[in-house]
Amino acid sequence: MKCFWVWTALGVTSWAFVCVWGVGLTAEPSSDTTQQPLAISTFHSIGLYWSPPGGSADRKVLVRFRRQGEENWQQGLPMRYNPIPNTDEDLADYRGSLVHLRPGTTYQIELQLEGTNQSARFTASTWSETFPIGQVIKVSGGKEPLTIKESGRPDAYRVYDGGGAVIDVEHRHDSCITIDASYVIVRNFVLKGAGNTQNVRGSAIGAIRIDGGHDIVIEDCDISDWGRTNPKTGFGVDYDSAILCRNRDVRRVIIQRCKLHHPFSDANNWYEPIYPTHPQGPQCISFFNTSGNHVIRYNEMYSDMDHMFNDIVGGGSNASYRGSPGHDSDIYGNIVSHCWDDALEVEGGNRNVRVWGNYIAQAAVAIGNAPTSIGPLYIWGNVAQRSQWRPDHTGGYFLKMGFAQGEQWMTGHMYIFHNTIFAGDKLLFTGGLGGNRIVKHTVSRNNILHILSPTRHSISAAPQNVDNDFDYDLFNGRVPEGHEKHGIRGEPVYVSNAGFDPKTKTGIFQLEATSPGAEAGVVIPNFTPPFSGKAPDVGAHQRGAPPLRFGVSAGK
Repeated sequence: MKCFWVWTALGVTSWAFVCVWGVGLTAEPSSDTTQQPLAISTFHSIGLYWSPPGGSADRKVLVRFRRQGEENWQQGLPMRYNPIPNTDEDLADYRGSLVHLRPGTTYQIELQLEGTNQSARFTASTWSETFPIGQVIKVSGGKEPLTIKESGRPDAYRVYDGGGAVIDVEHRHDSCITIDASYVIVRNFVLKGAGNTQNVRGSAIGAIRIDGGHDIVIEDCDISDWGRTNPKTGFGVDYDSAILCRNRDVRRVIIQRCKLHHPFSDANNWYEPIYPTHPQGPQCISFFNTSGNHVIRYNEMYSDMDHMFNDIVGGGSNASYRGSPGHDSDIYGNIVSHCWDDALEVEGGNRNVRVWGNYIAQAAVAIGNAPTSIGPLYIWGNVAQRSQWRPDHTGGYFLKMGFAQGEQWMTGHMYIFHNTIFAGDKLLFTGGLGGNRIVKHTVSRNNILHILSPTRHSISAAPQNVDNDFDYDLFNGRVPEGHEKHGIRGEPVYVSNAGFDPKTKTGIFQLEATSPGAEAGVVIPNFTPPFSGKAPDVGAHQRGAPPLRFGVSAGK
């Protein structure tokens, strides 16, 4: 943990003493720079914040970085000026991320305000994947919940290890494990039966419920059979979750290599004859307006058609400057399937929220991002397949886009790069980027936006759209006039063995050499993966790369 003074606004403008876990920050600003940069790290990413004098909408901040000790610099994606009025949750005028970094590594970073002599050079370190272990408590299974209230220390995490033990509360208790502690690791549990079925009037339950604390790791757990059924509707109680947190102060929760599957109840779809409304029912992970800096990676979240989820990862509040998953958070490497609404709901502030490398199937909407109030939100390298609003009908969008409770929350920037809507199933998405919902402040590059019909929208053309830049995408549907100057209209042709292998949890989504979109992309600094040929392929999987890995095995 490193601590330093930063200039911020906490009701009144003042200096504040900020401590950030996993970050080493040493600023070397030019003589006329008065605002120190701020860095907030995760394992593979660093969020950047800077408010240099002279910042404006017509000036970008140029970014470059290198591992400490290396000679050559790499370019980062430039940061755009975007102060958000009436909140201090934005932290700075310029915000952006470095991605695809090595864990436990120190980087030199240089920021330069375009067209000026304003610059800053500093170092920041990514999180180590090796946690310092203190006391290890071996926990046996049983029918009673486990309550964790004793904290570890930054240099000695307190570990609760089930060793494969089963805690099955048989629907007599609402949780299998509750956590109100910091610097703890919960690992190797099989959890079942959360949700007292004799009481469905209370708020949502969590098989693992986080009531407070920070620096919490949940890993290598198997959670199933959680939730309750509402007797009035016959469907699940909304937001009953495998992992649940409603505490605004909770930060830095890592959920990795877990299997969250087959809840007790079922969510309704959008067109149930007896309950035709927004889906309500169980979810895998639900965070509500927390302090963020979470990582959700290498998990497998799935079910069957009789035990569907509402959203899979989500929460709220959407129309807010926080929301879910929370600021400076990463979601990557997961297998996500079986929901009637959003597979991954990343809505609200989305300040330096990054979503990449996930395989998403059997969902109405692959990624919900309505709205993004602060940003930037980065969505790249994901593969989405199979969309259904109800069992007998396709429908839904790859990205939801649009607004929640008014357009005033649509003020953050979004970057959509190298994603693939995979046509391995006849139930294709009916819309790409938002259908024809409102889209604002969005840049798209190198995506395969293959939708059900050319009469529908690969990219929204709503008249209210503002400040968008769509180009270098492969699409078969409608796109807005004045965009996609270098884009390609057509349908992708994949290699003969393309698709997702459920046995190995790997996928091949590469284009044939002669396919539209092959060598038709543009290099995006820090985001485009290695490629051969004159230019990168569009989509999530470059030719010549190994199969993409997802789920638990991808994190080992």
